[in-house]
Amino acid sequence: MDKKWTKEAVLEIYNKPLMELLYEAATIHRENHNPLEVQISTLLSIKTGGCPEDCGYCPQAARYHTDIETNDLMTVSQVKAQALRAKSNGSSRLCMGAAWRNIQNNDEFDQVLEMVKTVNDLEMEVCCTLGMMTEDQAKRLADAGLYAYNHNLDSSEEHYKEIISTREYDDRLKTIENANNAGISVCSGGIIGMGESDADRCGMLVTLANMSPQPKSVPINALVAVEGTPLEDQNPVPIWDMARMVATTRIVMPKAVVRLSAGRTDMSDEGQALCFMAGASSIFAGDKLLTTPNPDINEDKKLFKILGLQPKAPFVDGEQPVSNDGYKECMSIRGNVKWNRPSHKIERNEAAKARAKEARQEA
Repeated sequence: MDKKWTKEAVLEIYNKPLMELLYEAATIHRENHNPLEVQISTLLSIKTGGCPEDCGYCPQAARYHTDIETNDLMTVSQVKAQALRAKSNGSSRLCMGAAWRNIQNNDEFDQVLEMVKTVNDLEMEVCCTLGMMTEDQAKRLADAGLYAYNHNLDSSEEHYKEIISTREYDDRLKTIENANNAGISVCSGGIIGMGESDADRCGMLVTLANMSPQPKSVPINALVAVEGTPLEDQNPVPIWDMARMVATTRIVMPKAVVRLSAGRTDMSDEGQALCFMAGASSIFAGDKLLTTPNPDINEDKKLFKILGLQPKAPFVDGEQPVSNDGYKECMSIRGNVKWNRPSHKIERNEAAKARAKEARQEA
């Protein structure tokens, strides 16, 4: 990374006249990527609900009342079946998400490691999002064949404190550092539409763009406001904001895969096409993104045909990891790893927690 980005510089890009911004982003996109290739990825919730965090956007937080269907950790055979189904529908990447605060050195983590090896053996890119992790845990995942680790910053460091009070921003950065040190490709982005300012959006991009190395994958999510969460009343994100965010991300991180992620169900085909033109080169396929709705795979195939887009093959941007037996060796003392907990409370989150308690008492 040669350039050190500032918030002022990124804001200047973000606020350019939209047509100029899109043209600049599209030009940079074509210089660094095949504009007709879009990776199809599948996001699979391998353990749903019951999370101890208080993320204001998340229906999987145990403290909120959102009526999601919870499930224990899937088996390796169940994950393999889902991976094969995803591959048959054109996905070249499987991202497995577990509603955990952080990875713990226990039998469930051992099971996830077997899932990683199994999916890697299917010649698919394997990504995991399992919460915070230590460097030893990252090394075991790498040995199992993990291609990428997703750990979103969510927002700027300043606005993060208005959304989450159960984990530190610095711990997010430490997890990303641990993934890098283990040789795992980093996938990190955020969510817009959580009441943040344009400066917050650009502040998040500054943090990501100034990492060395920059993340190889940057998901841009539009908030899906779920009833029962503290952010249930947020207005939908305008498509123009999504296009601006995608374009700005493309300009400041030209080599990264910009992933058009949550919120696509509220976007028209024309809006999605605008985002592809602006530099997005990945979508998530399947009927759900963890717990929120997602466009039908057949609708995506129709859109690809209209736009002349082709699914991207796996391992175009990096070599397939080679699994080895090192993942079977736990290098840390088995048990819980302690991470920091902030001391502040978020009034909106506490109010949603109280409403959930009342709802459970009435049920």
